[in-house]
Amino acid sequence: MNMIRVSANSRTASVAGAIAGVIREHKQAEVQAIGAAAVNQAVKALALATGYLTNDNIHIVCMPQFADVTIDEKVRTAIKFSVELRSQHGG
Repeated sequence: MNMIRVSANSRTASVAGAIAGVIREHKQAEVQAIGAAAVNQAVKALALATGYLTNDNIHIVCMPQFADVTIDEKVRTAIKFSVELRSQHGG
């Protein structure tokens, strides 16, 4: 599965559409952002995607984690959001 990478300049609606599409097709997605502005865009996109999917009666959960990413031979810390379907009995 491809990682959805979000930058500070990413359009939230486009990212939200990508998240919703991946969830519909694969039932899970991973969203990654490096830096405060990128994480802000990712969180806004996740909120928007939640709304898109709720309209289709698809409910998701999101679990944030730290991830080390190597860029130009330097290790950076990213925030990775694992997104998956919410269990039906989970409330």
